[in-house]
Amino acid sequence: MRLGINLGYWGAGMDGDNLAVAQEADRLGYDVCWAAEAYGSDAPTVLSWVAAQTENIDIGSAIMQIPARQPAMTAMTAATLDSLSGGRFRLGLGVSGPQVSEGWYGVKFDKPLSRTREYVEIVRKAMARERLTHEGEHWTLPLPGGPGKPIKLTVHPEREHIPLYIAAIGPRNLEQTGEIADGALLIFPSAEHLEETAIRHLRAGREKAGKTMDGFDVVPTVPLAVGDDVTGLADMFRPYTALYVGGMGSRKQNFYNQLAQRMGYEKEAAEIQEKYLGGDKAGAAAAVPHTLIDQTTLLGPVERIAERMAAYAEAGVTTLTLAPAGFTLEERIAALRAGTDALERAGLAD
Repeated sequence: MRLGINLGYWGAGMDGDNLAVAQEADRLGYDVCWAAEAYGSDAPTVLSWVAAQTENIDIGSAIMQIPARQPAMTAMTAATLDSLSGGRFRLGLGVSGPQVSEGWYGVKFDKPLSRTREYVEIVRKAMARERLTHEGEHWTLPLPGGPGKPIKLTVHPEREHIPLYIAAIGPRNLEQTGEIADGALLIFPSAEHLEETAIRHLRAGREKAGKTMDGFDVVPTVPLAVGDDVTGLADMFRPYTALYVGGMGSRKQNFYNQLAQRMGYEKEAAEIQEKYLGGDKAGAAAAVPHTLIDQTTLLGPVERIAERMAAYAEAGVTTLTLAPAGFTLEERIAALRAGTDALERAGLAD
């Protein structure tokens, strides 16, 4: 199992430290450094900055939002980043959520599965430097009856095939991801529930495409905090978990809340959402079960983290992306180093 690092969103108050974290991950042999975007910093700019100041670590978008860009623009960006980084770019895509898609980008959040499938088809065709034509429900290229003609990408990516990942939570999206992508980006992963909540759906998609799970990259992001007080460390993540389970999306359409329900927390997920949307964020955080946090994070001393890493590997994770917690750069760097130590203790290092 390989390790990755997730820098999260730029502009969250740790920007100066994030580059140092990425550089230390590069020095320690981490496999990939991911950056996210929502409605603040964009991922490609951050990744180009990181790539310019690292040597070996891959850079990946987790995610570039589908409603933010036309698919051909995404292909251009991917090809450029791959060329500038010397073949180190991984393209992670996702549809975002209805609030961001419609409120920020003005793009209707409808038919996300078919939109993603078409988007991936166009991006792959463009990155392969084929003359771009497409007739689908969401895009038609070139536009009919006008001056447009099929053209192809002028930039030559460093590699013939840039790895393409999709952020997926729901069963149907997971199955489609297994069918059309090279990897899946997961959030709130529990090793105990990973087979039922994710892997079996990915496997079904791979089988539909006539493929196995061999070579498919299963990439969950897991917060990491090192120390002896597991309960205290878990409490650090209560606001984070409450935000996603309670406040992401609408009352009717919260993918993270639905995931918590599929993990057996139906009553608790409903209570967290009710309090969060009612303005009681502290109450929502207090309502998050300790077990939910513990199952979806890496907490405790290195020995305990090593055991949890082994459980993730056994569940089918191929790249475990860490989000090291800490109030200072030194604490985050220490957590990174603990991550590599734990991987070695678990016997999972290359």
